[in-house]
Amino acid sequence: MIPRPAHPPMAPEPLPIQRVQREVRDSFTLHFDVSGRPGGFPFAPGQFNMIYAFGAGEVPISISGDPSRPGELVHTIRAVGAVTQALKKLRRGDVVGLRGPFGQPWPLAENRGLDLLIIGGGLGFAPLRSVVLYALSHREEFGRVALLVGARTPEELLYQRELARWAKDPRLQVLVTADRASPGWTGPVGVVPALIPMAQFDPTRTAAFVCGPEIMMRFTVRELNRRGLPDERISLSMERNMKCALGFCGHCQLGPQFVCKDGPVLRYDKIRWLFSVRQV
Repeated sequence: MIPRPAHPPMAPEPLPIQRVQREVRDSFTLHFDVSGRPGGFPFAPGQFNMIYAFGAGEVPISISGDPSRPGELVHTIRAVGAVTQALKKLRRGDVVGLRGPFGQPWPLAENRGLDLLIIGGGLGFAPLRSVVLYALSHREEFGRVALLVGARTPEELLYQRELARWAKDPRLQVLVTADRASPGWTGPVGVVPALIPMAQFDPTRTAAFVCGPEIMMRFTVRELNRRGLPDERISLSMERNMKCALGFCGHCQLGPQFVCKDGPVLRYDKIRWLFSVRQV
């Protein structure tokens, strides 16, 4: 069953920040202790919350925490606009408003027994962190699991300590690339889709979860198709322009679908035609 808001869905619930963690130059992670909330804050990987910065507005942010720990809520955010810049200035003890969880999650249950490809580019790694944590804590549910991530430079990679730890975990194949190398970087140099031929998976029994810039997702799907993955086993996170999270305002309409209600995770075969429409 997909978790839904326990609080009235249009009323932000005030939550104090427990910890602020700086990730890279323009990205940071907010941690909230919700263990005192009845049942904590259950969510499914891929769902999002609306986070309200008082006096600035609210933004949709995917949940990046561990779904097996409902007493802790984690959001990784890039400061790119007025609201996220306001959130970046907050510190421990400051209060934000929160609504959620909303949206359709990654189809983990539907793909039990398959190999799993988790592919993220840039900040697109953040909505996939919860998938990695779920897969590691439910390792018996999947075949081979591969994590493929990239960023423009090595310094812009999210969750660098976790990546280093996961790279040593025999239950998980980790491949990391950077568009441009920096001094000391010994990993692959290039775009994320170029990692796919290095991944260990059986294309006849694999599900792929992809999140990142649209151009990266477009070429990733093309490479996955070339390797034999059908469109119905490729899921994308299409976060964009969400304002109300309930399908009332229409800001996030994507063709006949509303990203906040029908997504943000959508199967590629359902939205393939939209990828050929400019400025949709």
